[in-house]
Amino acid sequence: MKQVTSVFWITLAITLGMSFLGVLAPEGFENFSKTIMNYISVNFGWYYLLIVTLFVLFCLYLIFSPFGKIRLGKPGEKPEFSYPTWLAMLFSAGMGIGLVFYGVASPVSHYINTPPTAEPGTREALEDSLRVTFFHYGIHAWAIYAVIALVLAYFTFRHGKPGLISATLEPIFGDKMNGGWGRLIDVIAVFATIVGVATTLGFGATQINGGLTYLLDIESSFWVQLVIILIVTVLFMLSTYTGLSKGIKYLSNTNMILAGILLVGTLILGPTLYIFNSFTDTIGAYLQQLPTESFRIAPHDDEERQWVLDWTVFFWAWWIAWAPFVGIFIARVSKGRSIREFLAGVLLVPSVVSFLWFSTFGITGIDEQNKGADIAGLPDEQALFGMFGEIPLGVVLSIIALMLIGTFFITSADSATFVLGMQTTNGSLSPPTTVKFVWGFAQSTIAAVLLYTGGLQALQNALISAAFPFSVIMLLMVFSFYKALQKDKKSGPDKIK
Repeated sequence: MKQVTSVFWITLAITLGMSFLGVLAPEGFENFSKTIMNYISVNFGWYYLLIVTLFVLFCLYLIFSPFGKIRLGKPGEKPEFSYPTWLAMLFSAGMGIGLVFYGVASPVSHYINTPPTAEPGTREALEDSLRVTFFHYGIHAWAIYAVIALVLAYFTFRHGKPGLISATLEPIFGDKMNGGWGRLIDVIAVFATIVGVATTLGFGATQINGGLTYLLDIESSFWVQLVIILIVTVLFMLSTYTGLSKGIKYLSNTNMILAGILLVGTLILGPTLYIFNSFTDTIGAYLQQLPTESFRIAPHDDEERQWVLDWTVFFWAWWIAWAPFVGIFIARVSKGRSIREFLAGVLLVPSVVSFLWFSTFGITGIDEQNKGADIAGLPDEQALFGMFGEIPLGVVLSIIALMLIGTFFITSADSATFVLGMQTTNGSLSPPTTVKFVWGFAQSTIAAVLLYTGGLQALQNALISAAFPFSVIMLLMVFSFYKALQKDKKSGPDKIK
């Protein structure tokens, strides 16, 4: 492993130390992570709302500004992947398990258990349930990914910099990014990636377990989830071995096919007209209330403010924790596209697909809930399968869903090993297989440890904690990128007029 840098050894040591601590003192580890998470969410919830909205505004500015025509590559360079494959790859890496896990659980929960402001089970709660779900999975989420991906792709493919987070800050800090400060930046990015991906792998393992529990009455336990993680680890290691152009590409396209079958099947077998009406109505409500939701922290209402911290702040932290991984991966597959083309694709297409997804599964779940099924009473990981149990061909759809969760699981882990390999081999666009294998094993270990130390709650605690320091780096990246754009405007290879 001659190509690895000190970032590899430092983050590997931190990862192994965290795993060791979690195994030896699981209760103490959960309490420690909870204390940090509570402090950050309570004292910096306003900060998360402001910076994520700033990212949205910055992306919109770039789309409509003259900078939008700049190409992420050399002048005249063509994209490496076709539109369908490109969208499939960024969607699989960017959402994946989260959509399947929360497709039913989130809207139903906001309707019955955790409405933002309305009384549970009322018409107002139903309307709010889909709208806030759109908000948490829409343009704001994808703006976080877009910022990281855009900055990295710009510096890597247009200016020939290594594919490292630290390299994007050179316009601000200069040669300091080649020393200790640069290594610190990259260590934070790699660690945030590990925790973010491990969290989602934990969600995936629990939902596969939940589906097996609902369908086959297999117990829901850590040991079952550990077996699931081990099996999936072997599978994504095999995919990792085949490389980016084969394994991840084919898996991403498979994901989209399975997701399409599941979506269309549920749309036809569920309350079709109700779904389309709700989708259309909620799009309007989402756009109308987007400015208010973007800044809502409810300083005069403790209960409403707690809801914002538990949901909106958690989701923004989740996306930020995933941003290094997803951003670097999207940057890697976006070479040759213009800034305007890139941002339009990354912001709008996945957002609209997510809206249709949540309308289809959320409204079907809510409809069955109103007919008497207790979807809201099921654990989140079983809500999807509980909904399928109430509609025709539910068993068939449940099997497809398990397959989709598995392929999303493998794709996310495979993509993450590629990104971690890049970040710990000085930005290599083709990291060694050995390095990717090490990171694949490490992220699976962290997922297992976090599940062992406290289940999903420990995962969420660690997630918000890891996201905070990286959010500061993201702000610096935006400033550095804008500074480089101004220079490019005057002296770039295709000057902006």
